[in-house]
Formats: sequence, structure tokens, C-alpha cells
Amino acid sequence: MSDNQQPESADGAPRPEPLRFFGTTWVDRSGGYWARRTGLAVLALALAGGGAFVLALSYNGLQLADSGGLIQLLMIVAFAVCSSLAFTRTLNGFSRPHEPGPGDGSFRPIRVIGFVGVLLAYTVRSFVEAPGEGLLRTDYEYRLDQHARRRSSRTGNPAKRKRKKRR
Repeated sequence: MSDNQQPESADGAPRPEPLRFFGTTWVDRSGGYWARRTGLAVLALALAGGGAFVLALSYNGLQLADSGGLIQLLMIVAFAVCSSLAFTRTLNGFSRPHEPGPGDGSFRPIRVIGFVGVLLAYTVRSFVEAPGEGLLRTDYEYRLDQHARRRSSRTGNPAKRKRKKRR
């Protein structure tokens, strides 16, 4: 959401944005937050293992087809490079604000090919916090601080203040 579309409560205080799979429980880490975080980390790790198994099957298919050593080597290098790039980019995306740019669409195929890296990054980040929680928490705390500053600087109607008489 942009700054002018931030959700607010009835008194004007900002509300936290929901996080996928966690809703707004990431704020106070209640409502099964730890169980969901652990479960999603285990699920992502299991999916990464399943993906690695599928990649191993495809490699065995190339061997059975007798496609040649160069093709097999290129496949291994492509999946290794794409997985490492996807891992690094995904892990960094959880801790830095996203700046949309022209390279976003062109990086999507690398993430698709390197899906094992994406799943492993999700698993690693789940050991620290819910993926994306740090960015949302920083933004939410900043908005709360701004709201508190706006509220505390108000001292009433300035037109109703009594003026001191000058002598």
C-alpha cells in the first residue's frame, strides 16, 4: 500500500498490514504465530526436498536419453546458478524494501527455474522471523511513531488561547 492508502482505526491510529499466512498476528506474535511459522518452514523445506527429487529425476531422464555430457552439465549449471540467484534475491527481498524496476519481470524465469532456492530462502528466513515481517514491522512502527507525534503536538484550539497582556 502507498502512504495515502494506509489502513487506520477509528481513532486515526495506523493498523498493521496483514502478512500472508499470518494475518496481523505478527504484531504481537499471538494466535498460533509460532506454530504457523514452524509449520510453514517445515513445509517449505519438504517442498524444496521434493523439488530436488524432481530435478534428480529429470537428470536421470537426460542420462537415459543419452543426451551427452555437455547437455547434462549445462542442466546442472543452469539449475545451480538459478537456484543460488533466486535464493540470494529472495532472502535479500525479505530484509530490504522492494524497489520496482525494469528487471523485475525479467527475473521471474530465474525464480521459476530456481524454485528450490526460493523455498530454501523461505525456510531460512522462517528461522529468524516470518518472511516479510521485518519490513512490515519497521513500516508499522514508523507509522505509529508518526501518529504519536501528530497526536502529542496538538494542544487544543489555538484560537481559544488566552493572550498575555503586554505592559
